Amino acid sequence: MIELDKKIYIAGHTGMVGSAILRKFKWLGYNNFVTRSRSELDLVNQNDTDNFFKIEKPEIVIVAAAKVGGILANNTYRAEFIYDNLMIEANIINAAYKNGAEKLIFLGSSCIYPKLAPQPLKEEYLLTNTLEHTNEPYAIAKIAGIKLCESYFHQYGSNFYSVMPTNLYGPNDNFDLAASHVLPALIRKFHEAKNKTVEGKNRVEIWGSGKPMREFLFVDDLADAIFFLMNKINAKDMYESGITHLNIGCGEDISISDLADKIKKIVGYEEEVVYDHTKPDGAPKKLLDVTRIHQLGWKHTTNLDDGIKKTYEWFLEQERKK
Repeated sequence: MIELDKKIYIAGHTGMVGSAILRKFKWLGYNNFVTRSRSELDLVNQNDTDNFFKIEKPEIVIVAAAKVGGILANNTYRAEFIYDNLMIEANIINAAYKNGAEKLIFLGSSCIYPKLAPQPLKEEYLLTNTLEHTNEPYAIAKIAGIKLCESYFHQYGSNFYSVMPTNLYGPNDNFDLAASHVLPALIRKFHEAKNKTVEGKNRVEIWGSGKPMREFLFVDDLADAIFFLMNKINAKDMYESGITHLNIGCGEDISISDLADKIKKIVGYEEEVVYDHTKPDGAPKKLLDVTRIHQLGWKHTTNLDDGIKKTYEWFLEQERKK
């Protein structure tokens, strides 16, 4: 196991993913973390990132920092999504190399796969066809991160590699309807509708047809997978096996309409749900093939119902603090 006193930098430690990884590692006894908030360190700025790595010299780097959002945000702020994410990952990966980081794990997204790729999505399907248009800039940036890690390994021998989580949710998620992903957006919509319903006239509107199939992984399970892989896999193992990244998911999907029904029940909303067919669905199906990580010995432990309940409890706690 990686020594408990290793100096660890989790880029994006205040976000949903980074905070879950930080919680997991602290619970396991790791105690030598270097952290910077977005206001303290602008990872889009190369000089600031270089200076941070030069001073702190972290030994383990986990890249969970990114500009993220749902269909609306991805499609509206296309330039920001590609520019910010390209700069963040390039600055971190290059600075980690220059300052001798022992290991770096880059977190991508399942949107890297072609829109109409065969299902479930195997790692080798990367770059085999056209991407989904609405999140293409974000996907291209994440693909570039994968290729950066691969290239730094092949040219410099850097122990850098990538993992591709499926759709994530959990504590510290973004519940802003203008920028959130589908699961937290539905939690907020149902919660607000439940608390504002007057004489049964209020209703929840959901983008698209409700037919697309999606996979969801509780973020604490992802944190467990990151720890598992950090100790189990090195870049050499990854690239010699013929892949550039490793999928992390649960291997189970659900339609958006069925997901909405689950959340509706958990929140306790009893009124009308309407699907807006004029809005985009995104890819018809996205399910990761998780055969490889299962063969390595890791599987998720949180089922979707329990994960949604935990997420809604966290959401309610934040609402009470306002």
